[in-house]
This record gives sequence, C-alpha cells and structure tokens, in this order.
Amino acid sequence: MADQQGQREAGPEHALGYEQARDELLEVVRRLETGGTTLEESLALWERGEQLAKVCQRWLDGARARLDAALAAEEPAAE
Repeated sequence: MADQQGQREAGPEHALGYEQARDELLEVVRRLETGGTTLEESLALWERGEQLAKVCQRWLDGARARLDAALAAEEPAAE
C-alpha cells in the first residue's frame, strides 16, 4: 500500500527518506566510478543503486501526484 509520499511499506529501503536515498545513491555511483572493487562488489553496488533509484523515483512520483492534486484543487477557484 502506498502512503502520501508515494512510498510502499515492504523493506528497509522503503523507510529511507528521499534525501537519504539520494545521498546513498550518490555514494554508490562514486564508488562504482572510482573502481577498485571486485566484480562481486561492483554487482552488489549496482543492485543497491537500482534499489535506491527506485526509492527516489517513488518519492518524486508521490511529490508530483501531490502537486498535481493541489493544482487541480485550485483550478476551479481560479476560473
């Protein structure tokens, strides 16, 4: 079930706020770009990055839905 921020209650990554997920995603990208990790570590980082990107996208989708709803609620009053 989705809450107001567009998150779903399923796993620990869903408890992350947008900024937390974004910051961790940036760190994952930095580590992948720097290199020096084994193939297994790189794959694990990539998978974590994909999870974090999905969390961020859910937050952004939820924010967009709330913004659209607020704008739609104001629309009739503007006419």
